[in-house]
Amino acid sequence: MTAPIELSEYNPQWPTMFSVEKLFLKSVAGKWLYGDIEHVGSTSVPGLIAKPVIDIMFGVKSLKESEPAIPALEQAGYCYAPYKTDVMHWFCKPSEHFRTHHLHLAPFESPLWFERIMFRDLLRKDAGLATEYALLKQQLADRHCDDRQAYTDAKWPFIFNALAQKGRLQYR
Repeated sequence: MTAPIELSEYNPQWPTMFSVEKLFLKSVAGKWLYGDIEHVGSTSVPGLIAKPVIDIMFGVKSLKESEPAIPALEQAGYCYAPYKTDVMHWFCKPSEHFRTHHLHLAPFESPLWFERIMFRDLLRKDAGLATEYALLKQQLADRHCDDRQAYTDAKWPFIFNALAQKGRLQYR
């Protein structure tokens, strides 16, 4: 069983937590880095409520070439969980039951990469969209408090529509 979904008010320390972890990841897995390391997800949007988990997207050249990063990251305290393995290598830290970080090794400039960046940037630029998203997240957290996958899946139509309205939807 995974931890229940609990949303927090925006914490101005989240960007600093990302920056610290970015440096750590470069020291542990830098040889697989291709492109950049980005802070994504709700903790990357100033003022937005979020699960207090820092989402990090780590660019890699390919999933195949970055497979050796999996044991290196596990040794460094990340828990590997095969999830959407066709588009990323996914990790959480420090455990599945208590998470402070999610790490997504994704091919740099892949459709997934662009869409996560685009959605983050849309939320940062459009306060109305961010407010709508926050309300939806609260409703879904109440409805799916013990089911992270259902919570995540139920957010997708909103994300899909926001990206589709901008004409840039690439990944589903």
